[in-house]
Amino acid sequence: MALKGKLETVLELKSSPEKFLNLWKEQAHQVPNHTPTNIQGVHLHEGDWNTHGCIKIWKYNIEGRSEVFKEKIEVDEKKKVVTIIGLEGDVFKLYKVYTAIWELTSKGEGSLTKLTLEYEKLNEDIPVPNNYLDFIISMTKDIDEGISKIMLN
Repeated sequence: MALKGKLETVLELKSSPEKFLNLWKEQAHQVPNHTPTNIQGVHLHEGDWNTHGCIKIWKYNIEGRSEVFKEKIEVDEKKKVVTIIGLEGDVFKLYKVYTAIWELTSKGEGSLTKLTLEYEKLNEDIPVPNNYLDFIISMTKDIDEGISKIMLN
């Protein structure tokens, strides 16, 4: 049984790739406002909010559990890709590697995002992180809804 893997899905978003990328690049502190049931808070650990590669610590809720996640974010505006690289936190009790990637392409006034969760389990008994993929899907849909409402105003 493989320890490394990828989970992938494609989501249709109302927001443009530029709006979605801009949220992660310049307004990540707003993410808890868009998805309060998933994300309860975020604070800056290193760098500043607009610095490529800055490190943030997130407080989130998954399956009724409060967890913490420390990450480094990379935004590639040319390729329209957001990558969140996990560094520390509760998820690392189960996984050695945890990286979430959104690859965006324009579709009409909105976009499509290929969402990939790359992981490496600590051992073969650890489940595939479908629950974390579901969490990221829910978070992405909430963020998209929030960005779309702002666009209408």
